Amino acid sequence: MKTDLPLKALDRDLESRRPTSGLIQHSDRGSQYATHRYRKRLADWEALASMSGTGNCHDNAVAESFFASLKKERVSRQTFATRTEAHDAVTKYIDGFYNPTRYHSTLGYLSPGRYEQQQRLAQAA
Repeated sequence: MKTDLPLKALDRDLESRRPTSGLIQHSDRGSQYATHRYRKRLADWEALASMSGTGNCHDNAVAESFFASLKKERVSRQTFATRTEAHDAVTKYIDGFYNPTRYHSTLGYLSPGRYEQQQRLAQAA
């Protein structure tokens, strides 16, 4: 497992969201999340790393649910001609539907984008 891809995703999210200190970034126990480079980036943003317990799928239930939704709602029975086509389809699903629109019971039936917006407002108050 290489660090470059998850580090690129982390950088993109940190730069676009500009979180305040105390952000908790949860991941599985993959070695790419334990590298010095990845952990330093979190520390630079005063973010805390959280990792699932060994063999405990319940620690990562929200992420597992997301991937199940992505597979079921967007990529199942779909054939992509190129990696770029697959990337674009997944990006459109996440940024164009899942984050701004799809409601979640664990978020009080808000979309992830709306939930994040409410959390930012609450922190600012």
